[in-house]
Amino acid sequence: MNVLVILIPVSLILGGIGLWAFIYTVRSDQYDDEQGNAARILLDD
Repeated sequence: MNVLVILIPVSLILGGIGLWAFIYTVRSDQYDDEQGNAARILLDD
């Protein structure tokens, strides 16, 4: 039971960091170009 005292807060902190990272990437428009990579692979440089 002593392990749960450590694991629960650690998992909540890691989950919060993951949620923050996801929200940061969405707000910085990193997911806006959905078709760009699919079209870019067909073009010759």
